[in-house]
Amino acid sequence: MGSWMGSWTARVLGIGLLALLMLLPLLKVQSLVEERQGMRQSAVDQIAQGWGGEQVLGGLVLAVPTRQRVSTGPNEVREQQDTALILPDTATMDVAMTVDKRRYGIYEAPVFASTVQLRGRFRAADLQQYPRMDEATWQGDKAELRLVVGDLRGLQEVTELLVNGKPQQFSSSAATFGGQWSTVTVPLDLDALNGQAIDFVLSFRLAGTQSLKLLPLARTMDVKMRAPWPDPSFVGAALPVERQVDAHGFSARWHMLDLNRSYGQSWRASDVRVDGSVKDSAFGVALFQPVDVYQRNVRAGKYGLLFITMTFVAFFLFEVLKRLRVHPVQYLLVGAALTTFYVLLLALSEQIGFACAYALAAASVVLIVGGYAMAVLRARRAGQLLGGTLALVYAMLYIVLAAEEYALLIGAVVLTVTIALLMYLTRRFDWYAGVPGAGSPAPAIMEQP
Repeated sequence: MGSWMGSWTARVLGIGLLALLMLLPLLKVQSLVEERQGMRQSAVDQIAQGWGGEQVLGGLVLAVPTRQRVSTGPNEVREQQDTALILPDTATMDVAMTVDKRRYGIYEAPVFASTVQLRGRFRAADLQQYPRMDEATWQGDKAELRLVVGDLRGLQEVTELLVNGKPQQFSSSAATFGGQWSTVTVPLDLDALNGQAIDFVLSFRLAGTQSLKLLPLARTMDVKMRAPWPDPSFVGAALPVERQVDAHGFSARWHMLDLNRSYGQSWRASDVRVDGSVKDSAFGVALFQPVDVYQRNVRAGKYGLLFITMTFVAFFLFEVLKRLRVHPVQYLLVGAALTTFYVLLLALSEQIGFACAYALAAASVVLIVGGYAMAVLRARRAGQLLGGTLALVYAMLYIVLAAEEYALLIGAVVLTVTIALLMYLTRRFDWYAGVPGAGSPAPAIMEQP
């Protein structure tokens, strides 16, 4: 047996070190994917600037200014102003969405325009009860109804607004709801109503990008939503009680009660603790894109080191079984070729889609590595066999990427079979002598008398 540095053990360790070295370009590829994701998000933001971003819709809320005299010290009293927010007793919302895709450069994002029909009522008992429960003085003549909208750029048109059967108009407002959502308002004189119920009917068009979420701002809220989008992702604090999804689109219905949320029917605007609870109660739909090339590129990159190692192992088996010698530089060149697969996949998938890009990138790398193996191993059959093995590896990777729910199971089975095959092919190899041959049992260690 030669020196330890020339032994098979040293070669195995060296090949393992080379495989780990390939982590550096793989990490660079992953950072490139993240950079392209950032560029796509910038493109989506540009689309949203002119159309409306991810929307949040809360319906109508009654806001009543209040005044309260607060003692701040001996003989010192100051007036504290606040706003009481009251939710309607019932609200029904019908949302019909039309969906399109807008492009910015090579990137695109789903956008929608929705026609919203909103009806509801503030109970007379609520309007009469809340002032008596609050120590502050209510300024009923300065009350207003606020429509809560996440991004006012998407509010395209208000076709109807009736309050107790009388037409009204919204005005722009600097007031916010929950500290983050915009509002438009309509003045309302509560004193003139003498505690009567408030009925409202509202129709408007709201545009946005990628998702529409709703806030359950009523004691009882019923929402119907439909859109010609076959891949909805129902998100948020509540799933629809009824839904239908097919190739033509989806329809869904939510039914929310005040018992399903962690805040009441009224609170002070200054109570910031409620803001987080309101945000957490949002529910709705996201226009999911199942062919997100960046998600698949990220997942493919996670298997990069495994597949490079498997290819190195295949080269090493040819070394062992065919008594050939492959230089470490040649291993590095093969590893570099395998790394280019992920760069080529990313670049092509942005242009022609993931499936076609995967086929072209895999075919290119298989031809390069297979042809190089023919020259290095000096055997056409060996190069063809290695190229075929690599093609099979890429086919298995695509199956793993496509079967997202079973990716871990498939990957675990493939890894187990690969290790078992490696053990089988090298079962008769004498790692001490470095030559293949019939295995013989190790000599027994005899005890000295």
